Amino acid sequence: MKIAEEIRDAETIGIGGHIRPDGDCVGSCMALYLYIQKVFPEKKVELFLEPPSEVFCCLKDIDKIRTDVMKGGRYEGVFDVFIALDTVKERMGAAEALFDQAGKTVNIDHHISNQGCGDVNYIDAQASSTSELVFDVLEEENLDEEIAKAIYIGMIHDTGVFRYSNTSPKTLAAAAKLISFGFDFSEIIEKTFYEKTYVQNLLLGRALLESILIMDGRCIVSAIEKRTLDFYHADAKDLEGIVSQLNQTKGVECTIFMYQTGVLEYKVSLRSKGKVDVSEIAVFFGGGGHMRAAGCTMNGTFYDVVNNLSLHIENQLKRLEK
Repeated sequence: MKIAEEIRDAETIGIGGHIRPDGDCVGSCMALYLYIQKVFPEKKVELFLEPPSEVFCCLKDIDKIRTDVMKGGRYEGVFDVFIALDTVKERMGAAEALFDQAGKTVNIDHHISNQGCGDVNYIDAQASSTSELVFDVLEEENLDEEIAKAIYIGMIHDTGVFRYSNTSPKTLAAAAKLISFGFDFSEIIEKTFYEKTYVQNLLLGRALLESILIMDGRCIVSAIEKRTLDFYHADAKDLEGIVSQLNQTKGVECTIFMYQTGVLEYKVSLRSKGKVDVSEIAVFFGGGGHMRAAGCTMNGTFYDVVNNLSLHIENQLKRLEK
């Protein structure tokens, strides 16, 4: 796929990603938005996302994101083409309706659970990130420093700064081309990936201190209740990175981290070191993701959620032992 071919005849183009956008979602969406603005200035392009984390303020035109529509505002009009990035349409929040109404839909994603929800689909579960796929669909001669920076941010966030197993030679080759545009890649890594606020460190400490080991130490579980989030005046963005830190525990094969989003409702993040396919578990409970990183929303008490998830984790581990 080349995105220029997919939007050539369009006058209006919409772009959207998933709710609670992470680094890959923000990076891929912003890169495509900036690219279309630059290469096709005669076209009208709008980007719809929930408010991204402040760590991404270094991205050009991030203030142009139509967060108002995601908060309940209305958008009058129908797009000729709507492009969904890093998600299925059901996780696009208010932008799903705009996607459904569009004359043509395009879906670009790297989640193995996504079967493709567009008229045109570019789904590659072997790719490190949707940002890497966006790099594939853009003409390299039209890239610039700001577009390259956005793609790079998306790639480092979904690869753990190239530590995770989804990093391939192709990923590193793309990264080499991106940093050749001259942006300060080391500062970007520090500011957007590693640096944490004091509140984020406090919540990480709580999650580590209150975690428990189950299944003879093969699974670690931790949760942040809503009252704790309210006490620290925190939200979901302040919990990023906790599940990955828990997953580094020696002897652990699978990690469950959850935070309360409502009465008897939890947003669950799952991580694996390779023996457990957490995407299979997440899909069973209505979510999705990758073999080693996935998530879903579940109802019940903390114990209900853990019991339901642990049954599936244990079954997978038992299959391996046979």
